[in-house]
Amino acid sequence: MKISLLIFILLSLCSFTAVAKKLYKYQDEQGKWHFTDRPTATEQKQTELKVEVRQLKVAPKQLVWLLPSGEERHPQYYIRNDYAGPIEVEVTFTEQDNIRATPDLPRLFVIEPGKSDTLFQINPVNELEAWKLGLKYRYMIGRPLSHYSSTTGYLPPIAPNASFPISQAFGGSFSHTDEQNKYAVDIVMPIGTPVYAARSGIVLEAEDDFFKGGANKAYASEANNIRILHDDGSMAIYAHLELEKAQVYPGLAVTAGQLIGYSGNTGFTTGPHLHFAVQINRDMRLASVPFTFINQAGQAAEPVANSWLKGIAPYQMGSAVK
Repeated sequence: MKISLLIFILLSLCSFTAVAKKLYKYQDEQGKWHFTDRPTATEQKQTELKVEVRQLKVAPKQLVWLLPSGEERHPQYYIRNDYAGPIEVEVTFTEQDNIRATPDLPRLFVIEPGKSDTLFQINPVNELEAWKLGLKYRYMIGRPLSHYSSTTGYLPPIAPNASFPISQAFGGSFSHTDEQNKYAVDIVMPIGTPVYAARSGIVLEAEDDFFKGGANKAYASEANNIRILHDDGSMAIYAHLELEKAQVYPGLAVTAGQLIGYSGNTGFTTGPHLHFAVQINRDMRLASVPFTFINQAGQAAEPVANSWLKGIAPYQMGSAVK
């Protein structure tokens, strides 16, 4: 009796986080060269040994798995979700010979952080015959919000009384033409400028291991970023951040006005700036949605290209931002 099982993995945007390492090269007192991925004990020791540090290419890290359990002939499947928030997963057959799923596939599942309950079970149609099974899955970060609307205003993600120009706003022609970025804002600021949470929430991602950037679209997936989940299911993305300067980590609860990182010039960019957008999971697609910033008069206003954005203190926003 032959059983054939194939599981194919197809993952959508936000499938992986990245893990980077440094390579340390130094020569000891005897003239011997050493290469290691761990720093020497102290900064003084590094200076004495003339340690050279090289940033290595980021490697992907998987955060979502479709896994079997139970009997080989009647396997059950569950999802392991290592994100700090919910995801939506679609599971479909790629091969189906003498088998059926209960419940039927394809099907969408909303998975909370951690290990899910059993989602479906596979059974042979005819127990005495061989069967073949192929599965694939894809997922989108965030709970599905097909008809989302919000009246919540956002704190400008900059220090109180600081001012920076907005180079692109909603519908910007250079890089804000797709669904993910249509309602995004680019705020021009020097590398190393403090970036603050525009709204309270839970950190879903804190990527700060990328070190390259430029006007080449090959860098589009290499922008350091922080993603924060809000209580209504929307998510704020803060992108192009500085290498290894994230001040938060996945699973951390943050409040509006809290320091989360520093601006940079990583990813697809023509110069140092902060890319900010509010996004949702809309029908298994990452979509940006309109939002407003709270100004110093306590009013909610849509960001405008070629204007200046001025920071305010959290106490100035009243009840507009949670």
